[in-house]
Amino acid sequence: MLNHIVIMGRLTRDPELRTTQSGVNVASFSVAVERDFGSRDGGERQTDFIDCVAWRQTGEFVSRYFHKGSMIVVSGRLQSRKWQDRDGNNRTNWEISADNVYFGESRRDSEDSRGSYNPNNYGSNNYGSGNSYGGGYESPRGSAPAAPAPSAFAELGDDDGELPF
Repeated sequence: MLNHIVIMGRLTRDPELRTTQSGVNVASFSVAVERDFGSRDGGERQTDFIDCVAWRQTGEFVSRYFHKGSMIVVSGRLQSRKWQDRDGNNRTNWEISADNVYFGESRRDSEDSRGSYNPNNYGSNNYGSGNSYGGGYESPRGSAPAAPAPSAFAELGDDDGELPF
């Protein structure tokens, strides 16, 4: 069987990071996802509000780097939770259990609402690297920029002016 879901949208509120009794971190957040199509009569697109949970380092990553309005990509599995309300009625809640979380917009597009954007605030591996933990935001605001990473590319010599392929 296959249970895999990927959504992209904006956070509707700041993530809430909690710790279980056994010491495991879990972040809860909600994502507003606009549907790809509008109504048949040409009306506005509808928006779905999808609850998500992220455990351990992924939860810490979400609570640290995302805030209300941030564009986020969530990859995980759809799961249901059954519970009873105060009146004894059976309820079901559907949510995504996040395996991986990614930034959904470039650094230039994401103006931080809590301050101005400063590219020196980000480590060299934490953005767009394909991991769900970020890899290196440790420098405080206003610190000196990190040295550029060495390039894996080498410049070709201009022997005869022809392309090497």
